[in-house]
Amino acid sequence: MARKSTRRKAPSRAAPRRKAAAPKRPAAANTREAIIGAFMDLLSEKPFEQIGLADVATQADISLADLRQEFNSTLAILAGHVKMIDRAVLSGGDGDMADETARDRLFDVLMRRLEAMAPDRNALRSLLKSASRNPGLALALNAMAVRSQQWMLTTAGIPCAGPKGMIRAQGLAILFARVVMTFADDDDDNTRTMAALDRALANGERYVTFLDGLCRFVPKPGRGRRRRHMNDEAAEAA
Repeated sequence: MARKSTRRKAPSRAAPRRKAAAPKRPAAANTREAIIGAFMDLLSEKPFEQIGLADVATQADISLADLRQEFNSTLAILAGHVKMIDRAVLSGGDGDMADETARDRLFDVLMRRLEAMAPDRNALRSLLKSASRNPGLALALNAMAVRSQQWMLTTAGIPCAGPKGMIRAQGLAILFARVVMTFADDDDDNTRTMAALDRALANGERYVTFLDGLCRFVPKPGRGRRRRHMNDEAAEAA
């Protein structure tokens, strides 16, 4: 008997939209999580560039010394938030999807990521605006995104090692960033977000197919040297 798929399907355009309750951020388990939560609360109220370390300490109700013990900059706090989302996704699998396609597995993983990000949707919207006018911040966010997408690919059972894997992670980071733009302004039921993610992965699947085909024509390291050595031996024998 065939196993029923666990994949969450993107809803059709005709499907009725239900209003879901806004998710709550889990309670902080330690000082580090309290700092991250305080920073995200501030980010939902003001631009990234206007948030100082003293603001974060005050919001988290801790001393600057305690803040320095955990983080050395607001960008480091943001990186800590990204890492916390990574951990939530990696530990939050909801069933065996080994028999599903790579695209279905990745859809499930990335939806789990978006669900983990949902409590900070307002902060995310603010961050996207800041990144659009700050190239340095945008580059830093891209570096964080590429590292995260390497973990997302890994947990979805998709190879991401070596140069081809890095290209795959970068491509997924770009695709996911576009989905996040939809997510930031979507309703809490994420209807438009799921449709956008489904389309993005369909486009990404075509790109990966092209990349895999292209890589078959790229010589592997050492292959050229071996071929030249064989040609030299053949010339000497003649």
